[in-house]
Amino acid sequence: MELTRNAQKVLRARYLLKDEHGAAIETPEELMRRVAHHAGLAEKNYGGETALWEGRYYGLLAGLKFLPNSPALMNAGKAMGQLAACFVLPVDDSMDSIFGTLKNAAKILQSGGGTGFSFSHLRPKSDIVRSTMGIASGPVSFMRIYNTATDVIKQGGARRGANMGILRVDHPDVLDFIRAKRTAGELTNFNISIAVTDAFMDALKRGGRYWLVNPRTGESVKEADAGEVFDEIVSCAWETGDPGLVFIDVINRHNPTPQLGRIESTNPCGEQPLLPNEACVLGSINLAKYVVSDGGRAELDRGALAADVRTAVRFLDDVIDVNQYPVPEIEAMHRGNRKIGLGVMGFADLLILLGIRYDSPGGFDLAGELMGLIQEQSHAASAGLAEERGAFPNFKGSIWDRPGAPPMRNATVTTIAPTGTISIIADCSSGIEPIFKIAFKRLVLDTEIFDVNKHFVRMARERGFYSDELMQQVVHKGSLKGVRGVPADIKEIFRTAHEIAPEDHVRMQAVFQKYTDNAVSKTINLPRNATREDVAKAYLLAYDSGCKGITVFRSGTKKRGALVRLTEVTNLADLVD
Repeated sequence: MELTRNAQKVLRARYLLKDEHGAAIETPEELMRRVAHHAGLAEKNYGGETALWEGRYYGLLAGLKFLPNSPALMNAGKAMGQLAACFVLPVDDSMDSIFGTLKNAAKILQSGGGTGFSFSHLRPKSDIVRSTMGIASGPVSFMRIYNTATDVIKQGGARRGANMGILRVDHPDVLDFIRAKRTAGELTNFNISIAVTDAFMDALKRGGRYWLVNPRTGESVKEADAGEVFDEIVSCAWETGDPGLVFIDVINRHNPTPQLGRIESTNPCGEQPLLPNEACVLGSINLAKYVVSDGGRAELDRGALAADVRTAVRFLDDVIDVNQYPVPEIEAMHRGNRKIGLGVMGFADLLILLGIRYDSPGGFDLAGELMGLIQEQSHAASAGLAEERGAFPNFKGSIWDRPGAPPMRNATVTTIAPTGTISIIADCSSGIEPIFKIAFKRLVLDTEIFDVNKHFVRMARERGFYSDELMQQVVHKGSLKGVRGVPADIKEIFRTAHEIAPEDHVRMQAVFQKYTDNAVSKTINLPRNATREDVAKAYLLAYDSGCKGITVFRSGTKKRGALVRLTEVTNLADLVD
């Protein structure tokens, strides 16, 4: 395996098996063999050729063409054996449900999974508690309990605990929820999003009001001004990055199993809408690995990509069968729907290698063509598996259950995930994001990761404009803006996230969403000087463009977990060689 120093750091810190003293006891190659072998065991259930598929899986993994979500890499073949990344747990309006769900969340977080919750069923603060004749404390108070528990759990867990908290926009406590993360140190283990309804968006666009509903009684309790609530959402997001929006009615129009109920929440990064007690396994194709030279011209190898997409779908379906679930209800729901989420990483690398600017007609066109191909091949692979193994058990009554259509093995097949650490292992850009900076640093499990874009260094050397002085400028600035000596065409294809207009970020998300079963994780990066109006425009455009949700991040509004510009380098050669 060809691994960068950053990849080796991350693998040692998080993924390689360790002895009781914390020393690694396997190599990266052995890790990939362990994962491929464990997934391949599922082939026995269907009379498949275990050795054949294990070999194919290993080829994809070791070649860094495809990687599954982190829990699969960490836990395959181990006693814990929990391989899924995404979970949604129900939170009903009772102490038994609230704390029973917290217990289940603890098991999931300890295994490296991420949990999403809708707190919309909880009665609002100051509402009556008839069993004690007391006063309810409201959803935000219980979120604080979950947040504190996550702090404790993550100390012994596989990775930092991550949660999504969602509240409907028509809940009486919506303003408290919107403002929940304005105070420093509040809900640090949560992303929060407002579940926005079509009715709210209609009221907003006509400058009207809408009803807040007490979930305990189902009664409308008072009217709220949609514009005022939206302005508060925008203001808090501008200040802190939270809350995001989840377009809950849009999501449910695409709910693949409406006969089982409505979707109310997503996983922590928003790309995986799930029913209560449902899980999903994710994996991502590294698009940078499919660029080939055709007569000296870089091209996308669509045939190789299509073949590997079909293998990756089979891998993810096999993972469901060998997974060990922490909660019986989750096992029943996941095996009933068999949701998987195949996505991509290295999209920005692909564009750079093909010489295409991210925010250009060519960039948007390629995104649509590419994801259309992946969607088509993924669906064909799932249909093929259904012929071999049978449709997912809850197929009857699903959106796939229609005359003349083939059965499907999986209720959903495609998802665009953020691919945080797996893109570091694969040495590629994350998800469908543009490059964040030409040079930056970040913390992964308290391990400092430095990165200088390898494509820029290579092109600078090949075209003769590389120098240590130039690289010091690039390292200091993080981008090529204002850097002399760099050809214009290079500056075009190396545009960083903050050089791309917010509406083009949203447009790219919408293009990918068009060809994605689940949802798309995409950060709408805003420069420090972006206005609240910029945030509002991005939110409205996302809804009008058919996105299922949106998250904005204005530069400088958060420190923890954010990518930070690399401003000091002691040995430049260590970074660019």
